[in-house]
Amino acid sequence: MKKGTPNFSSGSRLLEVLRFSACYFGIVFGCGFVLGPVRVLLLEPHLGTRWAELVEMPLMLTLIVLAARWLTRRQTQHWTSGHRLAAGLLSMIAVLSADTLVGTLLRGMSMAEVFTARDPVSGTAYYLTVLMFGIAPWWTGRKLSSYRSP
Repeated sequence: MKKGTPNFSSGSRLLEVLRFSACYFGIVFGCGFVLGPVRVLLLEPHLGTRWAELVEMPLMLTLIVLAARWLTRRQTQHWTSGHRLAAGLLSMIAVLSADTLVGTLLRGMSMAEVFTARDPVSGTAYYLTVLMFGIAPWWTGRKLSSYRSP
């Protein structure tokens, strides 16, 4: 097996990755769930949708990095970079799934509209933020392991 490739043969590591993913998703999605109404009710009436979303992005990126770093330090000491990447990508899939559910069930949008009805500027920033969310556990894990190296 190549170095960095996740090995889930024991099953316990798979459960650890799933637990990490659920925790990471819960923290970041919960923060977004709290910031969303603040953005919509306080910022959008004054700034418009695009600018309100762009103002929220640095806060969400900061929360993403802090959550990934905190969880990575606490739960992934003996993981390969592949395990960290798998955990982040699973969390990213969960965020996209949750966004789809919120859009279709609460906002009455079609599945296609959930992904295409975004502002071109803030929508691009949103998808880049989601990508950062997916790779942050891998990235913060690499950063932390480089500090531990002699």
